[in-house]
Amino acid sequence: MSRSQEFLHGCRDILPLIVGAIPFGIIFGTLAIGAGLSSWQAMGMSALVFAGSAQFIAITLITGGVGAAVVLLTTFVVNLRHALYSASMQPFVRHLPSRWRVPLAFWLTDEAFAVIQHRYARDDASPYKHWFFLGAGLTMYLSWQLATLAGIAFGQAVPNVASWGLDFAMIATFIGIAVPMMRTRPQVASALVAAGVALLTWELPYKLGLIAAALAGIIVGVWLERRAERQLQAEAC
Repeated sequence: MSRSQEFLHGCRDILPLIVGAIPFGIIFGTLAIGAGLSSWQAMGMSALVFAGSAQFIAITLITGGVGAAVVLLTTFVVNLRHALYSASMQPFVRHLPSRWRVPLAFWLTDEAFAVIQHRYARDDASPYKHWFFLGAGLTMYLSWQLATLAGIAFGQAVPNVASWGLDFAMIATFIGIAVPMMRTRPQVASALVAAGVALLTWELPYKLGLIAAALAGIIVGVWLERRAERQLQAEAC
């Protein structure tokens, strides 16, 4: 396929996931205004941070009067998954110059990764798959900015938009992203452990339960994968 075809296919393939992200962005915009941020500050966070879950957690912590160190640490841990995304994509983009790798890394979100890794998994010789990456990432980015802007407008005009339950759309989207990618026992076990820890630590302050759940899931997943590798090596010997 040509560059333009790859780009347009990336824009197209990410559209179903954008449907779930738009309500999430609208809610963020309303909550940001309710937390005391100006319209420019809310838009700036979406434009520069571009990480929905981290933005929500930051707003929640800021509203609770938490210090900057806790906000930074919490959002850092939550976004550690992006390092894993980048590591898995690195073999496919390492040949690209920095002018490509830097913006693509910035636009690599959960939704973008879900569609991009499927494109790179296809066994074809297209030299323009990074244009698919660009189309998917840029479409999600622009949609998130528009959703935030809509949320800011609603937050100023309509009270309690966050209570409408629109955030369920994003939960359903994440389920749709995660479940098809759980193909091995360590992956399933990691998700189950993380879910269990999240429920057990739900009432911890400063969203510490989320950090505990993420770390527990990572530890269990890595341990099980290494154990499986050792078993395969022992059987080979």
